[in-house]
Amino acid sequence: MKRIGKTTLAAGSAVLMMGALAGCGSSSNASTTSAASSTAQPLIMAPAPYGSYTDNFNPFSTSNNPGTDGFIYEPLFYFSTVSSNQYGLLGQSYQWSDGGKTLTVDLRTNVKWTNGTPFTSKDVVFTFNLLKQNPALDTSGVWTKLQSVTAPNAHTVVFQFNQTDVPFGVYVLETYIVPESIWSKISDPAKYMNSQPVGTGPYLLSSFNAEDYKFTANPHYYLGKPKVPVIEVPAYDSNNSLNEALAAGQVGWSGQFIPDIKGVYTSKSPNNHYWFAPYEVVGLFPNLKNPLLSQLAVRQAINLAINRPELGQKGEYGYEKAASPTALVLPFQKSYLNPSLPVSETYNPTKAEQILEKAGFKKNASGVFVSPSGQPLSLTIQVPAGWSDWDADCAIMAQELSAIGIQTTVTQDAYGEYVANLQGGKYDLAMSWTNPGPTPYYALYNSLGSTGDWNIEGWNNAATNNALNAYASSTNPAVQKQAIETLEGIMVNDLPFIPVLDGALWDEYSTANYTGWPTQSDPYVTNAPYSWPAPEIVVEHLTPKS
Repeated sequence: MKRIGKTTLAAGSAVLMMGALAGCGSSSNASTTSAASSTAQPLIMAPAPYGSYTDNFNPFSTSNNPGTDGFIYEPLFYFSTVSSNQYGLLGQSYQWSDGGKTLTVDLRTNVKWTNGTPFTSKDVVFTFNLLKQNPALDTSGVWTKLQSVTAPNAHTVVFQFNQTDVPFGVYVLETYIVPESIWSKISDPAKYMNSQPVGTGPYLLSSFNAEDYKFTANPHYYLGKPKVPVIEVPAYDSNNSLNEALAAGQVGWSGQFIPDIKGVYTSKSPNNHYWFAPYEVVGLFPNLKNPLLSQLAVRQAINLAINRPELGQKGEYGYEKAASPTALVLPFQKSYLNPSLPVSETYNPTKAEQILEKAGFKKNASGVFVSPSGQPLSLTIQVPAGWSDWDADCAIMAQELSAIGIQTTVTQDAYGEYVANLQGGKYDLAMSWTNPGPTPYYALYNSLGSTGDWNIEGWNNAATNNALNAYASSTNPAVQKQAIETLEGIMVNDLPFIPVLDGALWDEYSTANYTGWPTQSDPYVTNAPYSWPAPEIVVEHLTPKS
């Protein structure tokens, strides 16, 4: 269940955290890095049990191999989704102008592709034009907002938007860049496997087969050669085989959902750790075209009848906590909290029944509430089949709702059917995600905006759209914060959807050979080895254990 943290994409320069991390590329730092790398152990990374690999290192492919994005190919910037950090990669700084319609990026001047060719603004302009000419590659839809991309000189790029949309700048700045000298000769870039990738990132692909491939540290990387000399990515055919390898210390970094993490993993060695960072709000989405669910009283009753701590313990094995009714992911987004609103929801089934009764609902002989028009309050929750934790969550919620007189059943559908039903409005209630980003705006826009990508519930509200537009049209952090606070109030008071849990990113890591991993006390980026390009930032922080 699986888009800077708490930062706003406002006027000003990006923080050059990667430069600070790498000691600004001084010669003494580089020699120290090289010496450390020569004696350090390989890092074995297995994000998930993929079974086997195909030779696909196309950065625009949704099925490319882990490490393509980040280790080999890089964007201009990366914005953390679990902290306020933003990282200048190929870009050094950016500046908004023209009322938020022009975004100017200054590039690094010391970057080379791994074939020795200098990286310049021509590569950036080429990449974006490649996406324009091949819409299948433009998975973030950048050309729905861009008007033009130009290069006034070798190290400056200007993005002209067709209208002000400041938060969308993240998708532009996080687009992976490819070399014009190679990709201009590719006839069909959407189908190109790119088995010999040439990038700007900290690693080169050094070997590949279907069961295992390796990355070797790039000695000419602009931030200095990484201290992790080799990253190996073996294939595992099942959760059990990968879990066994993790427990035995054969894998140093993974992204598994393990029900008994302590028994299976951390108890096996003091070097074994995990950090399941809260990442997005998972909620119960009502179909607002349903005449019962369109009533606020019904949504309020459902909201109060859910015992979120119980879900977190029984359905999620204690890994996920109750979501805030504001739909903010806490504590990472606490700087946006509206101080006048509650930060948690109270389980109160008695009050839930009272609200329904006040709205004119009465229980029939079977104990099911019936509306004033005679319609039984009978609902179905849809959830993807095989998502074992969500399946358990929904079973518990169905019991809780039925206990107060809302007759509820659960339907587990194949993923494709589930998505089609939600997008087509063919459901009553659905357990679903919220498409988060580096600030609360992204999840709120996608879930509540009249043009949001995941407004499956059908919420269309003038106050909501006005707040979203106020945020998107401003580079002023104070204006953006006020807009988010308005949206929080709408979430709490109107319940367009019902926040349930803070969905986590799964990751396990070993400190046997390396230290410097992100943790709850140092959440510089997510540590999930499938949330690219964050793993690149993680590896740049790692230091061999002495």
